[in-house]
Amino acid sequence: MWDFIQNQILGMQWLNEGVGYLLSNMGVNITSKMGASLQFFIYDVIKITILLCTLIFGISYIQSFFPPERSKRILSKFKGIWANIISALLGTVTPFCSCSSIPLFMGFTSAGLPIGVTFSFLISSPMVDIGSLVLLMSIFGTKVAIVYVLVGLSIAVIGGTLLDKMGMSKYVEDFILNSSSVDIDSPELTVSDRLQYSKEQMSSTFKKVFPYILVGVGIGALIHNWIPQEIVESVLGSDNPFGVILATLVGVPMYADIFGTIPVAEALLAKGAQLGTILAFMMSVTTLSLPSMIMLRKAVKPKLLISFISICTIGIIIVGYIFNSIQHLLI
Repeated sequence: MWDFIQNQILGMQWLNEGVGYLLSNMGVNITSKMGASLQFFIYDVIKITILLCTLIFGISYIQSFFPPERSKRILSKFKGIWANIISALLGTVTPFCSCSSIPLFMGFTSAGLPIGVTFSFLISSPMVDIGSLVLLMSIFGTKVAIVYVLVGLSIAVIGGTLLDKMGMSKYVEDFILNSSSVDIDSPELTVSDRLQYSKEQMSSTFKKVFPYILVGVGIGALIHNWIPQEIVESVLGSDNPFGVILATLVGVPMYADIFGTIPVAEALLAKGAQLGTILAFMMSVTTLSLPSMIMLRKAVKPKLLISFISICTIGIIIVGYIFNSIQHLLI
């Protein structure tokens, strides 16, 4: 039963076979590089679109119960490590990319929440969410998806805790620390209101991330069918002990969300790249993208920004090597 869910519902193998059947009937040779690339592109775009719209709608419905004011009140009830854990968990039902998470981070910080708590939220929000769990399950399997989420949450909790212990709150920009926070009770939403909100969020989010999906799937199709396996293995395989570091550093200047990086990760894995190296690339793209860091710099001073980037980078690299060492247990 679980294999059926994994392969046919989440993986949509029936869709891949259907796309191949239609292309063959149209005279396309799906065994050629061009034909295989076209099949991969059409199949992955349709699959990710279906999963993405379904997930965004469901997650947005959950989000409607956690407006910023309520989230802030929930976080203020917890102290110490538990506050970081709850903050990281709240990040899993909030925006899909770090640029969307930063305004919420600024609001939480100006409301007086500890810097470590707000950074735990900022790390987990783009790196780990319910959508990433389901999409990772559709490609890498249940074990990898669950371990990825647990590790991502661990990085968020540990990273936020370290920044708090280092006394970094004084390096938040003054305009955020001095801004006044006004509590405004959100109106109670009806089921109809929540469904309408979910529909609007699904539409707006999909429009924003769809270009990255097209680019990600296009790169994935190129890697999958045109780049020799020997090249991928030599750069990102077990023969290169610096593959994790390279993948992390390459991912930093890029900007995409997890939905755009998963097709690339899928193709790299099929070509022999190590699992931990691939996941390190995904984490660095979603958490440390250059546009997000430029936006974050407006809210925090250089020393805090450098500390945040350093902690996340080191954590991602460590996680990458751990995943590489236990890959045989997960796949």
